[in-house]
Amino acid sequence: MRRGRWRTTGSALVRVILVWAVSTLTMLALAGILPDFRLQSDDGDSVTQIGLTAAWGAGAFGLLSALVWPVLVRALLLVPALVLGLLVFFLNGSFLLIALSLIPAGHGEAAPETAVVVAAVMSAVASATSTALAVRDDEAYRRRLYRLADRRRRRQGRAGRARPRAAAPGLVFLQLDGVGHEVLRHACDSALMPTVAGWLDGSHRLAPWRTDWSSQTGASQLGILHGSNFDVPAFRWYEKDTGEVVVCNRPTSAAELQRRAIERTGDGGLLTHDGASRGNLFSGGADQLALVLSVSARRGRANRSRAGYFAYFSDPANAVRTAVSFVAEAAREVGQSLRARIRGDRPRVARGGLYPLIRAFATVVERDVVVAAVIGDMLAGRAAVYADLVAYDEVAHHSGPHGPDTDRVLQRLDRSLALIARVAEHAPREYRIVLLSDHGQSPGETFLGRYGLTLKDLVRAGCGLPVSRRAGRTRSGAEARAAVLAALHRPVEEGEEAHPGAGSDPVVLASGNLALISFPDIRGRASRERIERTHPALLATLANHPGVGFLLVDGVVLGPGGATARLDVPGEAEELLAPFGPGAAEAVRRTDGFPHVADIMVNSAYDPGTGAVHAFEEQIGSHGGLGGEQGAPFLMWPAELSDPGTELVGAEAVHGVLRRWLREADGPQIPLTPASGPVAASAGEPAPASVGEPAPASVGEPAPASVGEPAPVSVGEPVPAPEGEPAPVSAAEPVPAPVRPAVGRFGRKSVRKSVRRVVRAVPQDSPPERADGGILPSGGTPARDETR
Repeated sequence: MRRGRWRTTGSALVRVILVWAVSTLTMLALAGILPDFRLQSDDGDSVTQIGLTAAWGAGAFGLLSALVWPVLVRALLLVPALVLGLLVFFLNGSFLLIALSLIPAGHGEAAPETAVVVAAVMSAVASATSTALAVRDDEAYRRRLYRLADRRRRRQGRAGRARPRAAAPGLVFLQLDGVGHEVLRHACDSALMPTVAGWLDGSHRLAPWRTDWSSQTGASQLGILHGSNFDVPAFRWYEKDTGEVVVCNRPTSAAELQRRAIERTGDGGLLTHDGASRGNLFSGGADQLALVLSVSARRGRANRSRAGYFAYFSDPANAVRTAVSFVAEAAREVGQSLRARIRGDRPRVARGGLYPLIRAFATVVERDVVVAAVIGDMLAGRAAVYADLVAYDEVAHHSGPHGPDTDRVLQRLDRSLALIARVAEHAPREYRIVLLSDHGQSPGETFLGRYGLTLKDLVRAGCGLPVSRRAGRTRSGAEARAAVLAALHRPVEEGEEAHPGAGSDPVVLASGNLALISFPDIRGRASRERIERTHPALLATLANHPGVGFLLVDGVVLGPGGATARLDVPGEAEELLAPFGPGAAEAVRRTDGFPHVADIMVNSAYDPGTGAVHAFEEQIGSHGGLGGEQGAPFLMWPAELSDPGTELVGAEAVHGVLRRWLREADGPQIPLTPASGPVAASAGEPAPASVGEPAPASVGEPAPASVGEPAPVSVGEPVPAPEGEPAPVSAAEPVPAPVRPAVGRFGRKSVRKSVRRVVRAVPQDSPPERADGGILPSGGTPARDETR
């Protein structure tokens, strides 16, 4: 044992010396290249003296970065995110200037702007060197991960916070935003995602599920995390009672939608028990939040919505690596856009302006920060983690859901999954990784590009209102734009579109290939007779346009050529909407019952042969309505979890399955036989609570007797099985050991690049649980919503 300890110490010392040597050589090279950076006195020094000066400066810089930087991170949390990148590089350069000032005889000198460049290069080189050395020492790498995890456990023990049973496996839900079932299958078959393909070949199972009519992240994620997406008719809609437009990716709207879902279900959400929510629109009831849009509108010391970025960039090496990748991705987008324009690719949308930066943010910055937070959650041993990776969705909107641009994004996502799976092997508890998506993407030329006018222009023409001679563009509602603005602490409101003025002009809003038309001057929902009396040509103009598939008006579906189907007459809507896929009529029927359904709901035309739709926004890969792959996301789960059962229809059904899996992980492993009927009410899953009634507590979760009251059942105590379900197996009975997720060929090398630097920056301590889950935006006690 002593020999092994000496060997470990010797290996660590050798790695430190080698990193120091490489940093010294880097400093010497930069001193020879940069005119404002020198390592010798005015009288000149020998080569040996210059080398010693470089070694001294490199060592001092390394010590300052390792010892002083973590202390300064706390202060960084008080600085607006707008200056985050500049501040990180400025402080890094300041460390170099301090290191040079510590060199004896003042032999080191650098201009301030040069010091920033030198510090960035040295941080990147030192990080790459230490990673390369760790790759050759697998045991050292494993020991480091175990040490980090053990340190967190001891810290939690000192703080008096006991974790759930060590043997209980945790669940990590990773949402690949916008990746449809067929896209994932193709990526696995074509070796674009070897990690996911390896899981499918062995440890995991895959199935599609069907979205609601509103096939977009807001409706799907609200249903998945909070169990209800009732009254979410689209990505954006007009509410006559308030005179405001609700937009799912606006922080204030997201907070209100979350509040409504909690009020309807009587439950805090999927993640109320020791959960973490990362990069999502909604919190899911988690106490540990980072980059969650529904809390980004909050203010105050306890609600810093951008602290997740600061936590990640607290390591200067992270800042350098992500900044370089950010610039490379923006340049890649510019090059791909130019090539598409030169080739004359069709369909095509404008990809200039700030879009290259927004794409780089979604595919690099947000991905890195979210993955880092998930790694920290696993090493901290949290019971449930839900994270959203938005990279594919953002690129597919502008490049299309199929092609080399999105293929590259899928490859990088697979490497991130391999990194997470590798870390899971070293976590203090077993983890089961569940992959899922919120919707797919349907290709097709935009409505504007195909017909030369926007839907708003067509509506105004049908109403006899003046139409601009120059067709305008409809702003895209991609989630990444809102995430960028939230990170920069900028408002996400959309000017006059957020608060339409009073008048008779119709309000026309687009959500992918779904559009909503409302008449502010008509109280309540307008009847078909009222619309035809006020605007006689409007409905016929819309229904007979070749770019429109069907309309929903006051319980009636209108199709081309005067086709009409009443939703309350069995079979009529099913026949008319059959080309839009199975379940289309039921999805439309459900939306027709929403209090805030628009006066006229418009779904674009759909070609079953090509799968193409016409987005009413500037997107050639779109989602939001019915038609094609957008309505067929996927759910992929470890084989040791129970089968979802019958076909999953709607995000609320997916919520029911995920809740059941959490209960299986927290309690004894018992076989669950799917029952007939809706999936949400299958065996092992309680029936949905009625409005205002508390939802039944899952095993190991506090029972929400009433909002604000403490749970009568303590965490970890068994809860009696619902009537008709098998009794829980006693703790003494054997429980099948969970299967560790397989790791793709990218896992080991990628994880070593990030874990050591990242883990220090992500959240490791959970605050005590509260009865309200810490998610109500109007609650008196603000939730601890970010990483520290």
